[in-house]
Parts: sequence; structure tokens; C-alpha cells
Amino acid sequence: MSELVRRTVRPDAPESRSASRWILAATILASGVVFLDGTVVTVALARIGHDLRSPLFGTLEAQTYVYNGYLLAMSALLIPAGAAGDRYGRKRVFLVGLVGFGFASLLCGVAPSMETLILARLLQGMAAAFLVPGSLALLRLHFQGEEQGRAFGLWAAGTSLTTLSGPFLGGLLVDLVSWRAIFLINLPLVLVAVIAGQRHVIESRDESSPHLDWIGAGLFALATGGLSFGVIYGQEHQWKAGEAWLALALGCLSLAALPIWLRSARHPLVSLALFKIRSFTVVNLSTLVIYASLYITSYYQLLFLQGVAGYSAAAAGLSGLPVSLFLVFLSPRIGRLAGRFGPRPFLVAGPLVMAMGPAWLARIPEHTSAWRLDLAQPASLIPPFNYATDVLPSVLAFGLGVSLLVAPLTSALMSSVPEANVGLASAFNNAISRIGPQLAGAAVFVAVTALFFARLGARPRGVSPLNRPLDARWLDPVQAASTDSFHLAMLFCAGLLVAGALVNLALAGRSARPAELPNA
Repeated sequence: MSELVRRTVRPDAPESRSASRWILAATILASGVVFLDGTVVTVALARIGHDLRSPLFGTLEAQTYVYNGYLLAMSALLIPAGAAGDRYGRKRVFLVGLVGFGFASLLCGVAPSMETLILARLLQGMAAAFLVPGSLALLRLHFQGEEQGRAFGLWAAGTSLTTLSGPFLGGLLVDLVSWRAIFLINLPLVLVAVIAGQRHVIESRDESSPHLDWIGAGLFALATGGLSFGVIYGQEHQWKAGEAWLALALGCLSLAALPIWLRSARHPLVSLALFKIRSFTVVNLSTLVIYASLYITSYYQLLFLQGVAGYSAAAAGLSGLPVSLFLVFLSPRIGRLAGRFGPRPFLVAGPLVMAMGPAWLARIPEHTSAWRLDLAQPASLIPPFNYATDVLPSVLAFGLGVSLLVAPLTSALMSSVPEANVGLASAFNNAISRIGPQLAGAAVFVAVTALFFARLGARPRGVSPLNRPLDARWLDPVQAASTDSFHLAMLFCAGLLVAGALVNLALAGRSARPAELPNA
């Protein structure tokens, strides 16, 4: 640690219990809004697609950009964002991220058009990238010993609570207020975090940290964004739009240039030597396909339940609650078992159990009963019988499988690289988990829209998969075509999970942590 850090951060800081509580609150709020806006927007997409019709994009296309734009911007900046805090000041970067996230949330909440909302989501994702690694760095610096362990535990519990309750509470806001409220509610939370951070966080930096690889981060973003946008835009415009081909060319060129740059850069975004470690490569490859399925399954399931099955936003959000409950109560126990028996059995079994979830949804009938949850009507809190037969088995299988997977995956990742590279490995894996949904999501979009319009036999204006048409004459054909398209998407997701399990078979049963990186 540099001399400057030793002067500004005392070993026992902060001195008062009140200050420590405020620092903990600031980090939980900062990370909480990031996780919340990565998931809660899915329950609002149906209403957003209805309210903000775009002259440039189809409805499902625009919904995909709103969802994926946030993930793209965040994944591209996660690695350099952590280094930026070390170099320019952790408090400064943390506060800048908070202010940026608040401004972008305000822009999302008042967006007059779909195009503005997409741009605001990109800005929101960029700001979000500075908050999660920044929060963990602040906890590591301001708490020591047992207090640090307790702080990390409270941070994990607080962020898990937002994940647990977010979709349901967000659905209530959509139903009772507006979809805009899910963004505007961030403002008071961000304000509290900014005040607490400004008053109680001690500035620290490490001037010996390496320079940031902004070129590598840019190539990473252009490769992912160019390929995913090019495929989605090209399919939506029947491959007649020059912008799609230009985006694809830019994505391919950036993808080809990225490893060349990483090999020649003095301080690369990520060292290519990491990929010579077999377990690190296997874990990240499985993360790519498994998390792609995880995000895509949730995305299309919530669109289908609202746009086709007729669920209210709150009911759609509540329908997935068992997944979060499984994670909270089973993950710690599975983590201990993985420590005893090794992660490989769980990394194979978890995705296979998860695959039963989307496979079950691939047979959901076109006219499954709608769940119109309304707090003013207590009887509506009980879901219809069809929820227990059509949706709940999928949610239970998916939740159990995720619980078998998450802790062992983290354990396998952390033990695959030398101690000095754990932070970089974690940041890279976090970025990879958000890249998969964009690349695989583009492929699913092509399959879904192709099948949908093939079933319709036409491309009527204002008609989009998994969304209710404005023209009532198309209601029944759209519902049937959307159901078939949804089935195809779920089969694709189940296949990704099986592929993830097969990839994890390549993991060694147990291996010692490497002492140092191999030569690049």
C-alpha cells in the first residue's frame, strides 16, 4: 500500500460506531441499486413497450436494448472501474459513480421516448460499474478483523434482500404508480449514500497502481455491443439495414483486435496468461453460457407472463420468489459441501437441474390462467391453480439448480488463480456473466422473431413477439405465435445449461491454487 494510503486511512478507522454504520449503509445502498436495476426492469418492460412506441425500433427489439444496454455498459467498465478507484481515489470515484447513477436514473424516469430511455440505461450501466467494486474496496479499507467479516456479511445480506424483494416491489410500483417509479425511487437512496459517503468515508488511493487500459475496455465493449446490436437490428430489419452490417463489421474487427492488444499492451485489461490456467478458462466459459441462460430465461419468462399470459407486474415479479429463497437458505450450506467434496459435482449437477426449469416452461399452454395480483383484493394474493402446474415446477427446479451452482462456482474461480490475481479474476468473471446474455440473447432474438413472424405469415405494423398488439384483430394469432416463440427460447436456454454442465466436466476434481501466473 502506498504512503498516501497509510497517511489517510488509519488501521482502526473509522473511530466511531456511528461512522461505521453510515459507511456500511452507503455501500449497501450503492450496490443495492445496481443489483436492483439489473433485475427489476424486467417486470416493467411490458409496460414500457406499451407506453413508449419507437419509430426506429420494434417493441421487443427496444425492450432488448433497454435490458442489455445496462449490462453492456457495466460489463465493459467493471475491470477498469476497480483500478480507477485505486489510482484516482476510492472515495472520489465512488461518489462520482453515485452521482452519475442518480442522474441516469432521473433521466430514465422522465424519458420522453424509447430512444432516450435506451441512452439513459447505457449511462446508468456505466455509472453502476464504479459502485460494486468501489463498495467492496471501501469495506475492505474501513473495517478490519472480525468487523470486516461482519461488514461483508451485512453487505451480502443487504444486497440479497434487494434481489429477493426487488421484482415484487418493482411490480407493485409498476401496477400502482408507473414504470417510471422503479427508476425515480433510486434518487432518495442515492442521495442518502452520497451524504453518508461524503461525510464519513476517508479518501484513499494507491498511486503505484498500474495505468488503466481504456483501449482494452473500449475494444471489449465494441466487440460485444457491435455483434449483439448488429444481429438484433439486422434481424428486426430483415437484414436490409446498412447499420446492422456496419455494427457487425465493427464488432468482428474489435473482437479480432482485442487479443492482439492484450498481448502487446504494457498494462492490459486482463492478462492472457490467466487463460493458460485450465480451471480459470473452464469456469469462465461455463459462466458465459450458464449466466446467458439465467438472464435470458428470466427476461423472456417475465415478458411472456405479462404480455401473453396476462399476469400483473406484481404477480410476475412474485412468481420467481422461490429462486431467491433457495439462494438465501441453501447457498451457504452448498458452499460448505463444495469445500468438503470439491466444486465439480455441484457445477455439473447445478446446471442440469436448472435446465429442467426452462424445459418445463417450453410446454406451458397458450391459455394458462392469468394471475392479476391486487393488494386491494386479498383473494388475489393466492395464485390460480395453473400457476402451480405451469410455472411453479419450473421456478423450483431453477432455484434449486442455481443454489447448487453459485457458491461452488465462486469457490472454483477464486482457487483457480494465484492469490495476487483474485481481484482481477473476480472482476473479469463478473464482466463475463453479463456478456453472455447479450451474445446469446441476440441469437435467441433472431430465433424468436423469425418463428413468430413465420407463424403469423405477415409482419403487420405495431405487432411484436411477447407483447399484446394494439389492434385487437391480431390478439389471438399473436398469442399463439408468441407462445410458440417462447417455447423455442426456453428450449434454447435449457440447451445452454446442459452445455454449461458439459463444460464443467473438464474441471479437475481438486487442484492446488497456482503460486504464480504462467508466462503469457
